[in-house]
Amino acid sequence: MDLTSIKNVKDLLEKYGAKPSKGLGQNFLVHGLTLAKIIEAGQVNSSDTVLEIGPGIGTLTRELAKHAKQVIAIEKDSMMVKILKETLKDCPNVKVIHGDALTHNYSLLTTNYKLVANLPYYIASPVIRKFLETSHRPEQMVLMVQKEVAQRICANPPDMSILAISVQFYATAKVMFSVNKEKFWPSPKIDSAIIKIAPHNAGLTVPAELFFTIVKAGFSHPRKQLANNFSMTLKRSREDVETWLSKNNLQPNQRAETLSIQNWIDLVSSFSESE
Repeated sequence: MDLTSIKNVKDLLEKYGAKPSKGLGQNFLVHGLTLAKIIEAGQVNSSDTVLEIGPGIGTLTRELAKHAKQVIAIEKDSMMVKILKETLKDCPNVKVIHGDALTHNYSLLTTNYKLVANLPYYIASPVIRKFLETSHRPEQMVLMVQKEVAQRICANPPDMSILAISVQFYATAKVMFSVNKEKFWPSPKIDSAIIKIAPHNAGLTVPAELFFTIVKAGFSHPRKQLANNFSMTLKRSREDVETWLSKNNLQPNQRAETLSIQNWIDLVSSFSESE
C-alpha cells in the first residue's frame, strides 16, 4: 500500500470513518523522497531497534520496518491503532503499542535503540526532554518538528534559549534538512525540519537540578542583564554576583542568550565558591 498517495490516504481514512485530528497534530507525510532522507539521517540498519512516536497511519513505520531489525511504535489515537493493524499487517518486525508517549513505561526497552518520530508542536519539547533525561537514553533521535522549533533547538550564542540549553546540555543537535509544508496532507501552516539529536555526557559533570536552577535564574527577565537577574533570583548581592561572573570571564551586562553551554557549566561548577 502506497501511503504517500493522498488518494490512498483519504480512501483509508474514509474506510474507517476517520479524519486527521488537529488536536493531535495529524499531518501525514506524503513524499517518498523525504521518507528516504529520514532513514538516511537516522542511519537505520538491520541491527537497529527503532522506537517511533505517533506513527499515525504507518507511513514512516513501513519505511523503518524495511531497514530496521525491530520497530516499536507508540500511538495515542485508538482509531489510528485500528488502521495500523491493516497498514502494517505485512510488517512482522513492527510492534504497535496503544499509549501516551509521555506517560508510557519504557522499562521493557532494554536494548540500545534509536528514536525516530514526526512530532506535533505541542509534544516536541516534552518528548525530547523526557528521552534526554531518562536513564536509558536513545543512541540518537531523528525528529521532524516545526522548522522554527528546530532552529531554536540548534541555536548558538547570541541566540540561545532555555529550550536550546535544555537540549544541548544533554546532546548535540543539528538541523539535517527542511521539509516543505506541501509535502504533508493535510498541509500544516508552516514548514518542518528534521533534526538529529545525539546524546553526550558533557553536561553531566554538574548536577542537572542546580544547572537548570541557575539557567532559569539567568533567563528570569530576558531583557535584563545577567547580574541583575542572578542577584534578584538567586538572592545574592550584586558584588558577589559580579565577582562570580568575572571569575568565569563573563560581563555583568551580558544577557543570558549570549552564553554557551560551557559558560553555564562553568557557572554551575563555581557557584558554591561564590557563596
